Amino acid sequence: MNTQQQEFLNQYLRTLSPIERAAIPQCVAEHFCADEYNANECARLINEGIKTATCSLKAAYDIDDEPLPAIGRLSVVLNWAQEPVCIVKLVDVAICPFNQVSSDFAALEGEGDRSYASWYQAHREFFTHFAASIGVAFTEQSDLVLERFEKVFPL
Repeated sequence: MNTQQQEFLNQYLRTLSPIERAAIPQCVAEHFCADEYNANECARLINEGIKTATCSLKAAYDIDDEPLPAIGRLSVVLNWAQEPVCIVKLVDVAICPFNQVSSDFAALEGEGDRSYASWYQAHREFFTHFAASIGVAFTEQSDLVLERFEKVFPL
């Protein structure tokens, strides 16, 4: 986390009690998506409260031997320029095969027209390319890490 991102996080942390701060399992700074347009659009959607969920390929965690995100984790949401836009708190994490993701979850992702068909097409294409880039195959049964979050700063 750079100085600007850390100061943005500190502004939020100062609003919390010592007990609340101690309960935070992890703080990260990250942008969503892998290109400038979508990273900026996701940051905007999150900041406006439209996007309240995201998903990732579980195989990427397995390859890197990385633990899954912990409930309560704070994420400083960045735009493509790595500037802080808002902070979200992780409220739920689940594992689900790609072909069993619900239309309700797809709508929470807040992208495109918020339909399941739009979500399915965009995510199938993304995960197919991403999986190939990390040396794994993507299938309809590939596990995803589903995350739901709430915006906590600024309110």
